[in-house]
Amino acid sequence: MADEKYDSSEQREYAAQMSAGHYIATRIPTLRAAHDRVPNPIALLRMLNLQQWFFFLVAFFAWTWDAFDFFTVSLTVENLAETFGKTKADITWGITLVLMLRSVGSIIFGLAADRYGRKWPFIINNVLFIVLELGTGFCSTYNQFLGVRALFGVAMGGLYGNAAATALEDCPDQARGIISGMLQQGYAFGYLLATVFARAFVNTVGHEWRPLFWFGAGVPVLIIIFRLCLPETNAYLERKHIREEQPNAAKAFAQEGKIALKRHWILLVYLVLLMAGFNFMSHGSQDLYPTMLSNQYNFSANQVTVTQVVANLGAMSGGTMVGYCSSIVGRRFSIIVMCIIGGALLYPYTFASTNAVIAPAFFQQFCVQGAWGVIPIHLMELSPGSFRTFVVGTSYQLGNLASSASSTIEATIGERFPLPPKDGTSRYKYGLVICIFMGCVYAYVILLTAVGPEYRGRNFDVAADEDMAVVTGAKDKHVGRRDSEDAETRGDV
Repeated sequence: MADEKYDSSEQREYAAQMSAGHYIATRIPTLRAAHDRVPNPIALLRMLNLQQWFFFLVAFFAWTWDAFDFFTVSLTVENLAETFGKTKADITWGITLVLMLRSVGSIIFGLAADRYGRKWPFIINNVLFIVLELGTGFCSTYNQFLGVRALFGVAMGGLYGNAAATALEDCPDQARGIISGMLQQGYAFGYLLATVFARAFVNTVGHEWRPLFWFGAGVPVLIIIFRLCLPETNAYLERKHIREEQPNAAKAFAQEGKIALKRHWILLVYLVLLMAGFNFMSHGSQDLYPTMLSNQYNFSANQVTVTQVVANLGAMSGGTMVGYCSSIVGRRFSIIVMCIIGGALLYPYTFASTNAVIAPAFFQQFCVQGAWGVIPIHLMELSPGSFRTFVVGTSYQLGNLASSASSTIEATIGERFPLPPKDGTSRYKYGLVICIFMGCVYAYVILLTAVGPEYRGRNFDVAADEDMAVVTGAKDKHVGRRDSEDAETRGDV
């Protein structure tokens, strides 16, 4: 039908309606597990050549340190409040500003990476990490602290999309799932490193909390050196070559943007809504959880730490394993199964009041981050080829912005369910609120994933990009259409 020419608006509208009807009719049938044959994980990892491994590693380390830098404030709120003479709530504005301005960074650096390449925007991103982490460590007033963290939000927002593109664009098709899962768990690994180094540097080597930030500024130097030794990804170089064949490369890039927006705007809105659900899922299950353990169930600081560490180990295991499985049974199916199992585990996760909660904490975060492990490659495969970095990063960060009030919502509602105070400390049923909140979030993510598309195994080569074929006026439209036809054959569209 795509090759037919329509002589009237009524005929075009009829075709669009048929297409929408066909799409809706395929949502449930395409949720069945694909059961594609995929080599074992070791064989998949061996498929990557040395350059592809380097691309993955530099992206993983950068994403890990992005998370590390974010959690440096979260882990030193009390120390920062004492230094600046402010309340803890005042200091958390530094976290909120980071979340609010991440979207700005994803737009700026995403467009730069799609236009000028992955390498130099990535390097500039990490230079800003160095400057702003050092700046945080030298702040002497509260206003300086807020200003530096606001700028840090811009820098932090630009990294995720670039890291995903760097790690996955040149990755062998069958290995994308497991590499996606491994990449995403840089976030959990960054949290663990931040916890370890906060214990090592804060109030132990002098200058209170500042050495943690000074240390945080050092590692990006190594990441920059690593990236300088690597070239651009082959996928970007192919696209750059096509643009340079046009009379005006900048104009061609702008035209790609117009076509992508015109053709895929509904998909772009969908991705933001999906990522809002995913960020509500992670923040809703994690942010207030330590408070629940200590306030509602009277866990000691050591008990809380052990539970959190075990939960993060579950997160890293889940992300890697489910990312791998998504190449076998499908992206959407993997996400939905993890949400269903995670929902079933909510009661023990939030109502177990002894050390036995460690087990459900492990498996709950296994499910949460298991679903997240699919996201880098799922977003990459859904994004328009010319704007992968921009779309992946911006949809992720806008979803993050939408979910930034998760802990505030849970804490506010939790205060409506008081418990008898202990030692003069007010106590609340935070577990009940987290359970209900997460149940709603899981239902939302399941619904949105079920109605959404999937382009598993999408060809990232520029020759398979339908949008680019239109920009260049390629006569052989079947080249650009190959991608969507392959996906429809698999039942993914």
